[in-house]
Amino acid sequence: MFENQHRVVEDELCELLAALPAISIEGARAVGKTWTASRHANTVYALDDPDTLDRVRTDPRLLLEGEPPILIDEWQRYPASWDIVRRAVDADFSAGRFILTGSTRPETRPTHSGAGRIVTLRMWTTTLFERRPAPNAVSLRGLLAGDQPDIAGRIDLTVEEYAHEITAGGFPGWRHVTGRPRTLLLDGYLHRLAEHDFPLAGHRVRNVAALRRWLAAYAAATAGTASYETIRDAATSGEGDKPAKTTTIAYRDTLEAMWLLEPQPAWLPTGSHLTRLKRSPKHHLADTALAARLLNATPDTLLGGHTAPLPAGPSHGGLFGALFESMVAHDLRVHAQASGTRVAHMRTWNDQREIDIVLEAERGVLAVEVKLGADVTRHDTRHLRWLRDRLGPALIDAAVVTTGADAYRDPDGIAVIPAALLSP
Repeated sequence: MFENQHRVVEDELCELLAALPAISIEGARAVGKTWTASRHANTVYALDDPDTLDRVRTDPRLLLEGEPPILIDEWQRYPASWDIVRRAVDADFSAGRFILTGSTRPETRPTHSGAGRIVTLRMWTTTLFERRPAPNAVSLRGLLAGDQPDIAGRIDLTVEEYAHEITAGGFPGWRHVTGRPRTLLLDGYLHRLAEHDFPLAGHRVRNVAALRRWLAAYAAATAGTASYETIRDAATSGEGDKPAKTTTIAYRDTLEAMWLLEPQPAWLPTGSHLTRLKRSPKHHLADTALAARLLNATPDTLLGGHTAPLPAGPSHGGLFGALFESMVAHDLRVHAQASGTRVAHMRTWNDQREIDIVLEAERGVLAVEVKLGADVTRHDTRHLRWLRDRLGPALIDAAVVTTGADAYRDPDGIAVIPAALLSP
């Protein structure tokens, strides 16, 4: 499976365990939380095992026994475990004592947030860099450091291979599965959301097909800023009486609570004359494989453009372009987390200017455009140059992420980077 695969988040986990007593790793189901946490734990309590859960319910202090770090896996199955860890940390703030993992925020909330005791660490599905490590990768940390470092590198990944990576996705345990078996895994994952995970999060689903339509509507809106009403209309197409927002908003909230929806917020800078900006987030699912499956997209249909229309989707670029942008945004979220960098997007009020991805760090911003193609022209970089003219030194760097083979800087100093060469 993925025994030898190093995850980007592991470096951050090691750093935090060396300094803090309790780390909670959170993320969607099947992103690899348990496997990653187990590699750094000496004692494991798997609360999704009925026998272990029964023993813990009988004697909750069992969770404090064993050599640290102690891993409490799927802690939301026994929400009281959160407060048990919090109180243990209050009594002893020694580093590296506990790791908690969870795929769903529980219906029964802990009595205390854990602020100041338990630090949350997000985990996503694998990035292209994790799946295909490249020795000449371009470091996001280096770009954010400023001074526009030299960019060089090459990777021979074709557009066809990018289409395959998008539909295969980044769930680490499924990388060896192809064809119909992987399709069945994705369908089973989506079905489990309604049958099991939604009730665990406190929202029972009476109509499984309706939930899938909602997910498909969000998938169709990938990398776009469609309104809630537009997504609702796409999800309830053919229904005479549209459900009220107060009724259906629970779907969205629960999907976000399970980290299945990953909104990319709008960038709203402070201390800048860029004030007339739109505030709507861009929509992304946890993994491009889920979006592709919900829209019945395959590598062949993406490459041929033979995909269903996007009633709630972006107005340009088509599905392949939207999913490629979503994959790049996902990877940059993973790489940016360790530096505390916020990932957003920018669009002016009149839609005349937009930046696909804005990474906001303490010292300024890194602006990124995403292009499904290899050749980058000045037309492709016009919004980046416009933003540089307005921000001046506050724009740390600017880049275009492509499906090309070579990394370089163009005559305007803008970095051109193949998506597969993005690294922490």
